[in-house]
Amino acid sequence: MIIDILAAAAEAPANKFGFAEALEQGGFIAYATVVILGIMSFGSFYILFTKWFEQNKLFRQNREVRTSFWRANSLREGAGRLSKNSAYRQIVDDGLAAEEQHSKMTDSLEAHDWLHGSLARSEASINAKLAGGLPFLATVGATAPFIGLFGTVVGIYRALINIGISGSASIDKVAGPVGEALIMTALGLLVAVPAVLAYNYLQARNKRIAEHLSGFSTDILANINSKGAVKPAVTAAPAAKAKPATTAAGAQVKK
Repeated sequence: MIIDILAAAAEAPANKFGFAEALEQGGFIAYATVVILGIMSFGSFYILFTKWFEQNKLFRQNREVRTSFWRANSLREGAGRLSKNSAYRQIVDDGLAAEEQHSKMTDSLEAHDWLHGSLARSEASINAKLAGGLPFLATVGATAPFIGLFGTVVGIYRALINIGISGSASIDKVAGPVGEALIMTALGLLVAVPAVLAYNYLQARNKRIAEHLSGFSTDILANINSKGAVKPAVTAAPAAKAKPATTAAGAQVKK
C-alpha cells in the first residue's frame, strides 16, 4: 500500500502555478519587483526596531530627569548626574553655554532671546535625529502598493498576450500570468501596511518625546533666568523597604 502511494505521488504532475514558477514566468520584471519590495520591507522593519529602542532610551532618560536631576543644587551638578550621551544633558549643556555667552549681549531682552533660541536649537536637533528614517517609512507606505501594481499590470499584459497568441482564454494559458499579477498586488500591500503602521506608531511616540523635551527646555530657561530660584516639582523617589531588625540571638523582630 505504501509503495502504491509513493508511486502515485511520483507520477503526480508537478505544480506549474506556484510562487517560484510565477516568478520564473514573469522574468526580470517579476524578480526586480520582488527584490525592490524585499529591500523596502527589510528597511521598514530595521527602522521600526532601531527607532523603538532609541525612543525607549529617551523615555528612560526622562524618568531619570524627573527623579534625580532637579534634586541637584545647580544645573551643572544635575548635568553631572546624567549620562554623557543623554539628550537632556545636551539641552542643559547648551543652556549653560548660552548663559556664559549672554554676558556679551548689551540688551537684557536680547540675552533672553539668545538663551531661548539656543535651547530651541538644541531641542530641534534632537527632534530631527528622532525623525530620521521616518521619511523612508512614509515613502514605502506610499509607493509599495504602486510597485506591486506595476507587477500586476505586467502580469495581466502577459496573460492577454498568451490569449492573443493561443486564440483561446483557456485556464492553462492565463493562470500563470494572472497568478503572478495577484502575487505582486499582495506583496505590495504586505510591504506597505506595516510601513504605514510603523510610521504612525513612531510618529506618535516622537510627539510625546518632543513634549517632554519642550517642557524640560522651558524649565531650564526659567531656572537660568531666575538664577536657580525656579524649579519644577520633584517626583518623589520610591521608598525603600525597611529591613526587619534582628536581636542578639539572630531572631527577626517586626516593627
